[in-house]
Amino acid sequence: MGDDFGRYRGTEGRVSQWLRRLARKSDGGPASPQDPDARLALLLAVAAAGMPVSPAAHPIGYRCSCERIGCPTPARHPISFAWQTQSTTDEAQIERWARNQPEANFITATGLVHDVLDVPLEAGRMALERLLGEGIDVGPVADSGGDRMLFFTATRGTPEDEDEWWPCELDCHPETMDEHPGFRWHCRGSYVLVPPARLPGELSMTWLRGPEQPLPDPLTLLESLTDACARYAGENQELDPVAWPLGR
Repeated sequence: MGDDFGRYRGTEGRVSQWLRRLARKSDGGPASPQDPDARLALLLAVAAAGMPVSPAAHPIGYRCSCERIGCPTPARHPISFAWQTQSTTDEAQIERWARNQPEANFITATGLVHDVLDVPLEAGRMALERLLGEGIDVGPVADSGGDRMLFFTATRGTPEDEDEWWPCELDCHPETMDEHPGFRWHCRGSYVLVPPARLPGELSMTWLRGPEQPLPDPLTLLESLTDACARYAGENQELDPVAWPLGR
């Protein structure tokens, strides 16, 4: 993962430029993510950090723009079935999407450059406090609409030899979300929403730690996150116990 870390550190200056642009307005006040330029700057900061994105559905009141009756993930899923191949870090393409689809949310495809460790919000708060208190480098972190917290990490790998891939009982894919009410590990074949995003009920998704943060090795966060999820599950008996990763 050393090469990946080097690449991300190399993009830090470029990401910082986008975030400074986001923070500035002509009157010197903070920019709102609802502003088209601020929204675009945040999306380009994600892409500049190496995380590919593609358009997603958006809320219409409490409904999803896909108009599917009973949509299980309103405003949280890609627009295109080809989201894995469509996802890109190309600035020009992202700008076209953002300008032509001003209401769209965006997802990022995981397992290529980065993974996402997805936990209940309260468990995430406990873990984040512990990690920062121990001086551990924590990468980008997002509040996913007030119910989940997302920890963005370097991917654990996409080896050319499939025999080198190590599975994990925490692995989560779009069709298995309901099977992982506690800890979810989004790797290859999965995706997550990225800020800024609007959700049904006037909820929103925001960065707690921005995409300019270097992506950490997921194993440096795993113990704190699993411990916090286990404690959270103990207080919420309807949740299954947290599973540990399988060995290589």
